[in-house]
Amino acid sequence: MLSLLSRRSLLSLAAGAAAIVTAGAGLGFGNTALAAPSIGQPAPAFMGVDSNGDTHALSDFKGKTVVLEWTNHDCPYVMKHYGADNMQALQKQAAEDGVVWLTVISSAPGKQGHVSPAEANSIAKERGAAPTAILFDPEGTIGRAYDARTTPHMYVIDGEGTLVFKGGIDDRPTADRADVEGANNYVVAALADVAAGTAVQTPTSRPYGCSIKY
Repeated sequence: MLSLLSRRSLLSLAAGAAAIVTAGAGLGFGNTALAAPSIGQPAPAFMGVDSNGDTHALSDFKGKTVVLEWTNHDCPYVMKHYGADNMQALQKQAAEDGVVWLTVISSAPGKQGHVSPAEANSIAKERGAAPTAILFDPEGTIGRAYDARTTPHMYVIDGEGTLVFKGGIDDRPTADRADVEGANNYVVAALADVAAGTAVQTPTSRPYGCSIKY
């Protein structure tokens, strides 16, 4: 697992903290304005290349539940969930349940969070992360299509391709690892509802974390 006390993490902590935001902060994405995807409607189609050079499209996973997780390895909020083994545990449970988990990196080249495919694989290995794939979105095409604003920002898509959840991972919008325990995890709840064939009881939640560096 990547040590939170590593020199790289300590040096980047201040930079990440300076970009901490919560929903409603009015984040702008340049001159590109896209409508946010709606719950209960088809999730935006996308195609992306992963850290191993393989191409994935949302349509490839028809019939399967898909989780999208936006990430920035230097973000204190992302480090909270990986440092507590929370995100890894969710990824591994998802795999056991037949859920596809796609981690998306939308950081633009030269900006915080942007890494090479080799670096992404190395970070994932050090952390013990287990997503189905790590998708690269350096131009922000996928991120803007989903109106992804923070890291982490989470989405759940059911087997019919319908967006059933979007928002923050839980109800503890802090960077403190101690707050993972006891939090109301909205992604876990959404996946349980989907597996049970019932409507997601909490389809939206307030996203929190660091702004995505488009």
